[in-house]
Amino acid sequence: MRPSGRSDPAPPTTDRHWQGSVRLATCLTLAFATLALLVDWDMGTLTLTRALLWLALSAAVFAVLFPQRVTAGPGWLDVQSLTTHRRVHTDALVSVQLHGQISSHLILRDTHGNRLELDPRVLVANPLLWHELDTGIRRSREHGTLHQNTAVLHHLAHKIDDETALSVLRASGLS
Repeated sequence: MRPSGRSDPAPPTTDRHWQGSVRLATCLTLAFATLALLVDWDMGTLTLTRALLWLALSAAVFAVLFPQRVTAGPGWLDVQSLTTHRRVHTDALVSVQLHGQISSHLILRDTHGNRLELDPRVLVANPLLWHELDTGIRRSREHGTLHQNTAVLHHLAHKIDDETALSVLRASGLS
């Protein structure tokens, strides 16, 4: 029995679209492997070596399509891929940079030397992840560790607010 007045900490916030993206990557990879093997078999050129090469190529396709898993909690943000796992302390950020226009990525660095990159569309699609990051950014400013690139953050915040407002309007049937 828990003492009164105490509650469990909130569970980490995750990308709500990640599982669907993993399913899509899996389906596309299986479709690629199946079609490649079937076409090679139909042409009469399928051998064990060629089948293994098609499967290896399919594994490479899966590695490319596999989405990053973004998770956030109070004071931290994680990005995990098939091969890497990176975490930054959002309440101790020293740098926030946005690179690229069409295929942009957000680069975060903290005072502990940690660095991670993520697609800002993940934050746009997940307002709760943005809220955790924004809270950490505010704390970084309060602590005096984050001084640069506030225009990038304002631009990203406006974009996320606009997308959230459009989602609400669509859901209510007003748009």
